[in-house]
Amino acid sequence: MVKILIIYHSKTGNTEIMAKNVAEGVKEEKGEVILKKVEDTKVEDLLDADGIIVGSPTYFGLPSAEIKKLFDESVKYYGKLEGKIGGAFTSSANIAGGNETTIMGIIQMMLIHGMIVQGTTKSDHYGAVSIGSPDEKVKEDCKALGKRVTKLVKKIKGE
Repeated sequence: MVKILIIYHSKTGNTEIMAKNVAEGVKEEKGEVILKKVEDTKVEDLLDADGIIVGSPTYFGLPSAEIKKLFDESVKYYGKLEGKIGGAFTSSANIAGGNETTIMGIIQMMLIHGMIVQGTTKSDHYGAVSIGSPDEKVKEDCKALGKRVTKLVKKIKGE
C-alpha cells in the first residue's frame, strides 16, 4: 500500500478541514494516510512517504513560516525526495489574496527537491483553494487532490 503524508498548518481550522478531506481522497484510492500538523512533523517523516501533500494558509501570498521552516530543514536530505509525488493546497481570506502564489511556493520547494507534481484540467489547476471556510466544492477539490496524488504514486510505483 502506498503511503501518503499530508502535512498542514492551520490556525483558524480551515486548512485542517481541507487536510482531512484530502485524506478522504487518499483513503478512497486505497492509500495509507499519515495526517500531521506541521508542528508535529519531523523532517525525517518526508523520507518515509511515497507521496507528500502540503497545506498552508496564505500569508502575504506565501506559505506560512511553519511550512517554510520544514522545507528549510529538509535541505539536509536534499536529493532524497527526488521522484516522490507532491501536491499542495491553501486557504485564504480573499479571492486574489495570494492563493496561487502560495501553492506555487509550496510546489517550487517540491520541484527543487526533484519531486513530481501533477496539475489538473478540472477546477483549481495547481491545487485546492478555499476562500474562508471550505464549502462542498472545495471539499470535493481536496478529495480529488488526494485521489490524484495517490493514483500517480501507484502508477509510478507500478501498483
